[in-house]
Amino acid sequence: MDLHSEMLLNQYIERKESFSKMQEVVTNELKSIVKDLGMLVNTIESRVKTEKSLKGKLELKGYKYKDLMDITDILGARVVTFYSDEVDKIAAQIEKRFTVDFENSIDKRKIYKVDQFGYMSLHYICSIPKEMYFDEAHPEINEYKFEIQLRTNLQHTWASIYHDTGYKTDVEVPTDYLRRLNRLAGLLELADNEFNDIRSSLDEYRRKMKSIFNEGNFGEVELNLDSFKEYLSIEPFGEINKRIAESNNMEIEEMSLVSFLDVFKKFGFRTIGDIQELVKTESEDAYQIAIRQFSGTDIDIMTNFTGPLALCYAYVVKKGSGVIGIKAILDTIYGKRDSNTRFANKVFEICKNMGMAK
Repeated sequence: MDLHSEMLLNQYIERKESFSKMQEVVTNELKSIVKDLGMLVNTIESRVKTEKSLKGKLELKGYKYKDLMDITDILGARVVTFYSDEVDKIAAQIEKRFTVDFENSIDKRKIYKVDQFGYMSLHYICSIPKEMYFDEAHPEINEYKFEIQLRTNLQHTWASIYHDTGYKTDVEVPTDYLRRLNRLAGLLELADNEFNDIRSSLDEYRRKMKSIFNEGNFGEVELNLDSFKEYLSIEPFGEINKRIAESNNMEIEEMSLVSFLDVFKKFGFRTIGDIQELVKTESEDAYQIAIRQFSGTDIDIMTNFTGPLALCYAYVVKKGSGVIGIKAILDTIYGKRDSNTRFANKVFEICKNMGMAK
């Protein structure tokens, strides 16, 4: 290593504490960006080049750098997202919060021709503005530049594979292997776009579903996990649970009702409207079943399962399924156990005494 490179290395050693502080500030700001955007990302990571790594870089091309400030990757940070549109959202915030050197930054997603595939990542060369952090004792913290890489999880996968198989190696990679790597890059790019499109379509589906719910057109909504969760958010069984609880001065313990989706599917229900019709037609009988269950007890807490279970009991008994139908409901909600049969017989006896059983 020549004298000039040794001088740069000594500057780095003297200012290593400043680079560590820069790393802390940059990492915290990237975490803040992701949090403010309400995102869940795969990775936020950063590193300061080791003395050994920088020495190796200077030995190869130390002549290129007049000053340590010309080396823009001593500090490097990376955010790996799950979806491609999230890269652009984070990028917009980076441009607002950091001082970006656009001339030396590069969007490698845009450099390929239509028939080319490969490394896809957005690289920003940045510095820390004084309004973000300033220390009079170390003004160089605002002067040194650093790199932020933004990429998706699949783009990161490609970069890791290519780095391992085709980059920084003493042996030239044969053309056939490079072609195969490029085909893989194309597949990963396609998968990235598909994941993003699917997520966007699902978001649009959920927005449409909310609109339909707000208009009360439940019959237009297919019964599935997403629609059922959205339906539960409007507390469709809240009124019957409240009536039951008030009849015996009970408190209501809230639990997830998602398991009822399997019950309704076994009933053959196809839309949210089918459940809404069940609530409408069976609420009174379900209420009577429930208060008879609690009659003569000193129970002071009931779960929010009580109302929908009673609605289901009324439905299957009127359909003529009797004890078997009631037990099937209990098996689905609680899992198969011996006590389900005993309880199903008790519920059926209540329904029979009410004149509901066929």
